[in-house]
Amino acid sequence: MSPTLAHTPNFVGWRALILHRPHQNVDALMAQCARIGIAADQAWPTLEDAEAMRGYDVLLIDADMGHDEQFPWAPGLAPMPMIALIGSEAPGRIAWTIGQGADAQLLKPIGSAGLYSALVVASQGFLRRTAQTEEIALLKDQLAKRQVVAEATAILMLKHNCDAEAAYNRLRKTAMAERRSIEKAAAGIIASFDTHGRTNVTNGR
Repeated sequence: MSPTLAHTPNFVGWRALILHRPHQNVDALMAQCARIGIAADQAWPTLEDAEAMRGYDVLLIDADMGHDEQFPWAPGLAPMPMIALIGSEAPGRIAWTIGQGADAQLLKPIGSAGLYSALVVASQGFLRRTAQTEEIALLKDQLAKRQVVAEATAILMLKHNCDAEAAYNRLRKTAMAERRSIEKAAAGIIASFDTHGRTNVTNGR
C-alpha cells in the first residue's frame, strides 16, 4: 500500500542542500527554508560524496544546468527526496530531470512561496518510490528462492528417479536434518550437483 498523509507534514529540523550556482533564486529558497524551519546549504558545481549527503533530508537541483557527473550516485538513485528547479522547458532538460528521478519541481524564478508544497509532494513521492523499490526487491528475492528450490527438486528427481512430490519431501527432510532453511539446503544440493553430478551425468554414470 502506498504511503499516505496522516497529518499536515512538518519539516522543522530538516536540512536541505541546494545544488545551484549563487543566484537570487537560491536566496529566495534560503528565505523560504528559514520560514519553514529548514536549515539550508548551497553547493556548486558538485556534491560531496554519498556519505556526506546522509546528513541532508532533501536535495534541490538546478535542472537547467545540471548533469549526471554532479551526483555521487547513478541517475534515478538519489537517497533522498529531490526537487528540480526548472526555468527551461527544453525537451532535453525535461528528459534529464525525469531521468534523475526528481520527485517534485519548482518553476523559476523562485518567489516567496511554493517550497512547502513541493516538499510535501517530493517527500511523499520519495516514500512511495522507496516502498515500490523494496517491494520489487522482495519479490525478486522470493522468485530466486523458488527457482533454487525448483532446481534442487529437479536434481533429486533425476538422482533418485522419483516424482516431484517425493523429491521435494527429500529436500524438506534434508533441510530439517541439517537445521537449515529449504532454500539453503536446496542451494547446497545444487552446488554439490554442479561439482559432482554433472560430471557423472556426462560420463553416463
